[in-house]
Amino acid sequence: MTRITKLLLIASLAFLAVSIAPSPAHAAFQPGYGQQTVNCSSNNGRKNYCGQFGNRDIRLARQISGTPCVEGNTWGVDQGGLWTDKGCRADFIVGGGRPPGPPPPQAQTINCSSNDGRRNWCAIGNSRDVQLVRQISGSPCVRGDTWGIDNRGLWVDRGCRADFAFGRGGGYGPPPPPPMQIVTCSSNDMRRNWCDIGNRRDVRLSRQISGSPCIQGNTWGVDQRGLWVDRGCRADFSVRY
Repeated sequence: MTRITKLLLIASLAFLAVSIAPSPAHAAFQPGYGQQTVNCSSNNGRKNYCGQFGNRDIRLARQISGTPCVEGNTWGVDQGGLWTDKGCRADFIVGGGRPPGPPPPQAQTINCSSNDGRRNWCAIGNSRDVQLVRQISGSPCVRGDTWGIDNRGLWVDRGCRADFAFGRGGGYGPPPPPPMQIVTCSSNDMRRNWCDIGNRRDVRLSRQISGSPCIQGNTWGVDQRGLWVDRGCRADFSVRY
């Protein structure tokens, strides 16, 4: 075998070894670093299970039902998994986590109560990152309807009493775009009803809940008083905050 042939053979074997060598593993991208949103509904008024999630943290993200969702009463987690009961329907956040790096500033918890059925404001400084942690009242706490954030701070209304977390930090890369807030707005009495969205005008229909149609400019829209619905329209709307 000539020297050139030997060199070609060695080069071929080296190329083959590189080609079949296992490539390094890459972590799959997980939005929210492991978070997922689960809708769980007790549509028939009975206890309903919506899956087992091991020891992962589960918290109420958004109540959809008119029936209050109160942890330990109308929703919770047991050996059977996440459950809702007595008409509670809501979205829940399961799991979580953060990217590598220094730990974020700790969130603070505040109790905010509309004890007299009127709107009440609670001081949260300049924070606008607020999450409902635990509803205490029998009256429903629905973001954009009975609680929200404006330039005076965190507000609650119409009997809503709950614990809220605020002041979570970040600092991981560039700031995210303004979040889309989900607001449920309902024309339960077939009359026009307004839902407070502050000064926001970027509103989109996210999910129709009612049997009555929700048509922009006809049975829902935005004017100087806020987001309005009419003639039985009930839906979730995405509002850019």
